[in-house]
Amino acid sequence: MRAPVDPDAADAQDAAHAMVIGLGKPQRAGETGGSARRLECSVTSAVSTLAGGSRLPAVSFLARLPAALCPTGTLLVVTARSGIGTAGLVAGALWVGQAIGGPLIGRLSDRRGQHAVVLTAALSNAVALLLLVAAVLTDRPPALQAACSALAGLTVPQIGPLSRSRWVRLAEQRADGQGLIGAALSMDATLDEISFVAGPALAGLLAFTLPPVSGLLLAAALIAVFGTLFALHPSGSPAVAASRTPAGPPPPLPPVLRPLLALALLQGMFFGSANAGVNAMAASDPGVAGLVWATMGVSSALVGLLVTARPGPLPLPSRLRRSLAVQAVLAPGLLLVHTPSAAALVLVLVGTAVAPTLIALFSLAASRAPAQRMAEVMTWLGSALIIGQGLAAVAAGQLAHRFGCTASFGLSCAATVLALVVVLLSRIPAPGPPPPRPVADPAASGSRGPTPSKAQKASE
Repeated sequence: MRAPVDPDAADAQDAAHAMVIGLGKPQRAGETGGSARRLECSVTSAVSTLAGGSRLPAVSFLARLPAALCPTGTLLVVTARSGIGTAGLVAGALWVGQAIGGPLIGRLSDRRGQHAVVLTAALSNAVALLLLVAAVLTDRPPALQAACSALAGLTVPQIGPLSRSRWVRLAEQRADGQGLIGAALSMDATLDEISFVAGPALAGLLAFTLPPVSGLLLAAALIAVFGTLFALHPSGSPAVAASRTPAGPPPPLPPVLRPLLALALLQGMFFGSANAGVNAMAASDPGVAGLVWATMGVSSALVGLLVTARPGPLPLPSRLRRSLAVQAVLAPGLLLVHTPSAAALVLVLVGTAVAPTLIALFSLAASRAPAQRMAEVMTWLGSALIIGQGLAAVAAGQLAHRFGCTASFGLSCAATVLALVVVLLSRIPAPGPPPPRPVADPAASGSRGPTPSKAQKASE
């Protein structure tokens, strides 16, 4: 049996863990030394420690890249063949399919392990993308193109949420794992941001130098190869997944997640409508649209790296309100632009608030989600983003077709203002210390670090 741990030391470790996961800095000067300072290791080093090397992060990044590449790639190729109206319909079907399939794939992975589920989804997704390419190039009816697009979305392997659940499992196998979970999740969020940049940029560059369909062909190749490698990685074995799931029904989700899901939906609506507006503005040159959209991703990723390294002293709800307020102020600039270069400038500015919004949103959800349902919560949050993108892409595509790109940007501005209203009225509480995580084997509890703090005991 482990010796009792001094409460002050336990509280200091809780504060250090909160700092690593991005929940804020320690409040007392004494907490910046000792164990807290040792936990301030680099995110890359922590991830490499958990994964036993850099293969898993690299494979997961290349496997999730098609999910970021396909929406812009679909908009570009369908716009070039059939116009922005049909493109919005087909891209919206892709997002809606992904939103429906995401929770199903996540639940199957929790129950049966990721090996078979992710492998089946990855190969099916590659085939579905090829079917979508064939339907677009042969000028099939929009309904058939949308059906192929929905199938492609339905089979997206959900690499991002499943990767985050793997980091949690890997960390739980280590005595110092609690301090590494936050670092791994921060790195995973950074990979998402980089893929958010690289996907549209790749689609734009390929459409600029090659036929627009090359982006979807690259996505099919990437998911077939790296989706398979991710599926077969030992971290996703069925035995590991089964050992993490405790007996009995999972705990209910806290009500605080409802406004977070609404905010994710509205953020997705901003993405979908702004992307459709950019494509409508640059319809005569599809490659330019992808490059313009990528400018927001560049500034977002750079600010995201800064926020990950130095989260600052503000609590997460305050950071979320501030970043949404910045978006609401900057987004109306899109209503004044008439050229792709001017749109790129406004999107660069808006991008500085995108990463802080997403990081605060997902960190709040992670701090409130039960440990047994962490992957499910992350999947639902991602699905809300995708549903918002899909619904807005369809609506904004039709608006742009009838009234021009300014109408699409108007929908973007409305989404940002409504998101600010929601976050101001919701009164989302700041997260407390990280909750204790369940263990299937009682013998494993001796290696899980210090005894729970007073706040943790009270929550039990």
